Amino acid sequence: MFEWAFRAAQEKLAESLPNRWAHVQGVARQARALRPISGADSELLEAAAILHDVGYSPDLVRTGFHPLDGAYFLQDAGAPARLVHLVAHHSCAAHEARLRGLAEEVGQFHDEQGSIRDGLWFCDLTTAPDGQEVDARARMDEIKQRYGAGHVVTRFITEAREELLGAVDRTRSRLETASHPK
Repeated sequence: MFEWAFRAAQEKLAESLPNRWAHVQGVARQARALRPISGADSELLEAAAILHDVGYSPDLVRTGFHPLDGAYFLQDAGAPARLVHLVAHHSCAAHEARLRGLAEEVGQFHDEQGSIRDGLWFCDLTTAPDGQEVDARARMDEIKQRYGAGHVVTRFITEAREELLGAVDRTRSRLETASHPK
């Protein structure tokens, strides 16, 4: 699954959006580092990581909201349902969808709310636009600065801060437990 996901993301992002391509490659590296806690779902998490922003591809825009556009692309491509749903709900997308008037559309996809979902959010929030690892709080500040006051993304990231950081903290805790079992 990861090889297919990598090729699909590369085809859609590498040339048209090289900075986004750098970011998703970094997110996938972060996902690989979560193998000790993702277990049998490691490949799924890594595939979701490399594909989470595929909806930014100019030729995939349907709604203008990249989690949905990516999920629709994956659904149409016959990707596994769980992968589709993880992409649709990555990084608290349901909250931003409500702000954009797209709650019903995102609601058609299942938010599994477990450790794999948390792991995907962790990977996205701890990866800078250039693909380098970054503190999640610094990443959220960078996003707000990039979009500016009053933008829907700034509003979303501010309102969803605790939920997003909760996923990051839960994932860090799982990693700590896995590396220091009792």
